Amino acid sequence: MPASKVADLLRQLQKTHHLSLGEYELILSNRTKEDEELAKNLAKECTEVYYGNGVYTRGLIEFTNYCKNGCHYCGIQRENQEVERYRLTKEEILDCCREGHQLGFRTFVLQGGEDPYFTDERIVEIVKAIKEEFPDCAITLSIGEKSKETYEKYFRAGADRYLLRHETADEAHYQKLHPKELSFQNRMRCLQDLKDIGFQVGCGFMVGSPGQSNQSLAKDLYFIQEFKPDMCGIGPFIPQHSTIFAKEKQGSLEDTLFLLSMLRFIQPNLLIPATTALGTIDKRGRELGILAGANVLMPNLSPTAVRKKYLLYDNKICTGDEAAQCRACLSRRMESVGAKLLVDRGDAKKAKEAKEARYEKA
Repeated sequence: MPASKVADLLRQLQKTHHLSLGEYELILSNRTKEDEELAKNLAKECTEVYYGNGVYTRGLIEFTNYCKNGCHYCGIQRENQEVERYRLTKEEILDCCREGHQLGFRTFVLQGGEDPYFTDERIVEIVKAIKEEFPDCAITLSIGEKSKETYEKYFRAGADRYLLRHETADEAHYQKLHPKELSFQNRMRCLQDLKDIGFQVGCGFMVGSPGQSNQSLAKDLYFIQEFKPDMCGIGPFIPQHSTIFAKEKQGSLEDTLFLLSMLRFIQPNLLIPATTALGTIDKRGRELGILAGANVLMPNLSPTAVRKKYLLYDNKICTGDEAAQCRACLSRRMESVGAKLLVDRGDAKKAKEAKEARYEKA
């Protein structure tokens, strides 16, 4: 293959935001270090057109580690007897929000396992309480697969966004990662329901998960291209010692950064986090993520007493930091790569807003 073919396809993707499934697979199977460097530089340019050097922050509140599911890669799956389970009360969640608001967070992400204790009524009550006290803030929920009726209740209560990683857009690969009762079709149904209701929708996938191929990853990129989410979070697969994938190889930093840059080409206004998992496999992983095209960070606002109990994978970072320490540390880290943390809800910008932002800068 001519050395320029992958570079030509990357430039084409940056310009048109569209490739065929086969072209995505070709890029992934033939890229070189030079192609990775090109992708990083072009992706950073794309990000700056829409978002300048600003980085949005979301305050992450991990409010329950109970889960009814048995996902094979996850450390809080139902079969794991080592986990010390916990649930935060509504008041404890509000305390996290109060601290976060003082520190400059304007989005709160309520994340947890699929915990039957948190009924629709309980979630609605929590969402309404946060919105009443912090009307200037966005609320993101990340609590798994629900019925469309349930999602509608959350939306009417005031939830703005919903994160539901699709994990893989390859159905056969999806079944390898999940127990039989969880289906690829239902995950896709949930994502479409969320979009139809009016949520800002986030999906995402693991990089380097067991059984993943370049064809699988090409399907992920093609899915993002066609579904057009508002957010997409990707991170390297990191094995958790109590799962059946404990001895599997973790995903690579280089693969994750390259795919992150490609996401920026596919959808230039996409909100893309530099994930905690990136920071776990490399001490500068989140900074490298920002340089590759990411524009969101999700520091942990959960009470320090419970952070070590919410370990989806091994060696997770920032489980002991106070929220204020974490924010100050991240601010310095972002400054080191020419970026700055923003005090903002951090909604996805549309093309018109990007054009206006460029005009103002000029």
